[in-house]
Amino acid sequence: MTKELGLKYNLELVEDVSNILAQDFWVYCNFKGSMIPEITDPIKFTSSCSIFVKEGEGKIEIDLLTYDFKGPCIVNIRQGQIIQNAEVSGNFDASFIVLSQRFCDNLFLLLKDSTSYGTATLERVASVPPNLVEKFQKFYAHIRDIFDGSHGPNEYQAMVLAIASFFYECATKCYPPVLDASKKSIHRLTEKFLSLVQQHFKKERFLDFYASQLEVSTKHLSRTVKESTGFTAVEWIDRFVILEAKVLLKATNLSIQQISDELNFASQSFFGKYFKKHIGKSPKDFRNSQ
Repeated sequence: MTKELGLKYNLELVEDVSNILAQDFWVYCNFKGSMIPEITDPIKFTSSCSIFVKEGEGKIEIDLLTYDFKGPCIVNIRQGQIIQNAEVSGNFDASFIVLSQRFCDNLFLLLKDSTSYGTATLERVASVPPNLVEKFQKFYAHIRDIFDGSHGPNEYQAMVLAIASFFYECATKCYPPVLDASKKSIHRLTEKFLSLVQQHFKKERFLDFYASQLEVSTKHLSRTVKESTGFTAVEWIDRFVILEAKVLLKATNLSIQQISDELNFASQSFFGKYFKKHIGKSPKDFRNSQ
């Protein structure tokens, strides 16, 4: 079962996991650090994943940003995000749920009025208060029970309602009602910029587009992002493009021409020069490397 983690570029959960409810949900309890495969190449998630880390610690790079975590905590990975360089300690012990977009949409209808829901969808890592650890464990055991098919024909509805109920009862205590007010505008602008880049980097590689969307000058945007992250705004755009290119080269059978088209390069030759400038290898050499 460990191979079915959603750690593939184009994961079709139902193909190999026969007991997924309505092709929308998967739960795994007591996942140990020794079960995590070595991650050497970027991996794109095609479903959302919420991980409850009971104990242990580590770090994970999500969409080029590195997050340190220490249990008990929650680590959230959204559909479409790319992870790499994941490390965990020997005592790592976690449970996780994998949610399809359809499942998340149905869940949203029940949680949209929560003052903490917006924060929960944005925060990648959140600490779990020690007094809630046992409740989290019981919750995962409960949804595992539903997932195993003991609730008859209404399992899907039972699962959605169980998660929504637990969020209102306990998970909201892991997230503040609003994002920390002490966050400076520099960080808010950077977050908005990175979110925009994630959405549009395949088609928009010029800074003017993002500055226009954020209603700031290119100079102000570049300076703010550089101060906040250590990389310029243009460097961030390039990093997203290169990361996606690496995933496509390593985890799909698309030809280099098809990848060039997917990333909206004028030609395969231009894509090759761009890739080699940033990586030091041609797309073909990178694909064939270990």
